[in-house]
Amino acid sequence: MTEFLRKNKLAAAGLFIVAALTMAALFAPWLAPYDPADQKLMDRLQGPSWKHPFGNDELGRDILSRILWGARVSMRVGATVVLLSGLAGVLIGGFAGYVGGKLDTLVTVVVINSLLAFPGVLFAIALVAFLGQGLDRLIFALTTIGWVGYARLARGQVLKVKTLEFVESARALGASSMRIFAGHILPNIVQPVLVQASVGMAIAILSEASLSFLGLGIAPPTPSWGAMLNDARNHLFDAPHMVVFPSVTLALTVLSFNFLGDALRDWLDPRRESSGTMSNF
Repeated sequence: MTEFLRKNKLAAAGLFIVAALTMAALFAPWLAPYDPADQKLMDRLQGPSWKHPFGNDELGRDILSRILWGARVSMRVGATVVLLSGLAGVLIGGFAGYVGGKLDTLVTVVVINSLLAFPGVLFAIALVAFLGQGLDRLIFALTTIGWVGYARLARGQVLKVKTLEFVESARALGASSMRIFAGHILPNIVQPVLVQASVGMAIAILSEASLSFLGLGIAPPTPSWGAMLNDARNHLFDAPHMVVFPSVTLALTVLSFNFLGDALRDWLDPRRESSGTMSNF
């Protein structure tokens, strides 16, 4: 892994940024120099300075502190949505692909294809508008639209794995269907699911920021990168730092998870070792 990161600079950069964001999210109460909700109207719209490295917003709140606390919200939403979506999608799609027949048709044709027919962001907006603002409601809405991709991926992988020889051997030895599914099939579809989860983190964080930008995400005064960009719309020219720092942070976060997903795909690719072996001859 170390040698792979040394050769793949983008993967190393993505891993470093993800690690830094995780540390910022975990230790935001200690890293933030100010209370993110503390208003100092005398310092409103002030640019970056030694006292406030990222400047202040329209209410005099420290932008650096709000970005650090916003990382806490974004990483929590992303991790929770990916975990719930991945579990639900792998179990539903994988089991449907393993059983086949009418159940597979019902899950694939009726449920998955029906949900994929709607734009994901619009569906999430409708759910959040119906359920109301709140972190739990936002996670529920993003999970509702997020599990479909994992289900389709898991189904395709299960259809391929269940025809392999070691599965047929376990079935011939008398292993039960649940034991084959849990002990032989699921462990062999983990690799593509991990890659999907890495990219899913970027999608979940970007979706949370988009909904918060529209006023449908995290309720104020809880810091959110999307809400910070929404607050900065009216000060694009007189206080551009309000836009620059949250947008750069969001862009780097999404890029880092995309880099990490590409790196996981290349690192977990079994053909990588064979191609490396062939190149030595």
